[in-house]
Amino acid sequence: MTDHYFENDLANLHYYKFGSGKQVMLSFHGYGMHGKQFKLLESALGDKYTFIGFDLFFHKETKLKDQSLPAVKEGISKKQFANFILDFCRHEGIERFSVIGYSMGTHYATVVVEELATMVDECIIAAPSSLNPGKLIPFFSKNKTGNKILEKLALNETTLIRMLKLFKRLRLIDAEAYKILYGEIGTAELRFNFYACFTYLRFFETDEVRLLKALNEQNIKSIFIFGKRDKAFPPGIGKEFIAKVNNASVIVLNEGHEMIKRDFVARLSDLLL
Repeated sequence: MTDHYFENDLANLHYYKFGSGKQVMLSFHGYGMHGKQFKLLESALGDKYTFIGFDLFFHKETKLKDQSLPAVKEGISKKQFANFILDFCRHEGIERFSVIGYSMGTHYATVVVEELATMVDECIIAAPSSLNPGKLIPFFSKNKTGNKILEKLALNETTLIRMLKLFKRLRLIDAEAYKILYGEIGTAELRFNFYACFTYLRFFETDEVRLLKALNEQNIKSIFIFGKRDKAFPPGIGKEFIAKVNNASVIVLNEGHEMIKRDFVARLSDLLL
């Protein structure tokens, strides 16, 4: 595995490369993770794919050129992100690619499919928040009152932790999600990043009609992966949408939300090799 940087007017993007296959797989990790999250796939799929694992915005080494609060509040459009990916592909000499995303990363992956469908061979989304993010994500990202509340909370460590505990008691998040989020708010920088992820990406809301059209018109092989015990994004959330996708497969793992494990690799490899 090697690590690299790509810089343009928007950001200084840090990413990893692993695997040596001819096909490219752009990889979008979950919240609080990093570009190495899918490294586990290399042993089974590295001969077929070269994986490019991005550190996504407000994670690890990737930094926006302007990471101020006003810039975060302005947000990024789907078209702007698609142009960013196109610049990156020109930098790497990539003409076609597949995408894989997990949880938060599925929003990035589906934006790429919506905007750049003619370049996409396969779309793999696991714990697909992008199909149904629930009530909290839209409230804190797109609702003005909700976003203002989140901004105030994110500047106060004690209040934010209390909020997470309340969400857990109300069963709006499960124990796994609570553990992940709790570990991401320990410093002022982490709390700012927490706020920024909701706010900056608020326009990454999936347009199901457009996404379905992209998948079907380009006959993109689509794999949807769920955890049977994932309370945040259970298998049922994608049922109606997936039924309309022509070239779709569904994997249900005996896992909760944290599912990038050996069985994930084995089941996915069965469909890709």
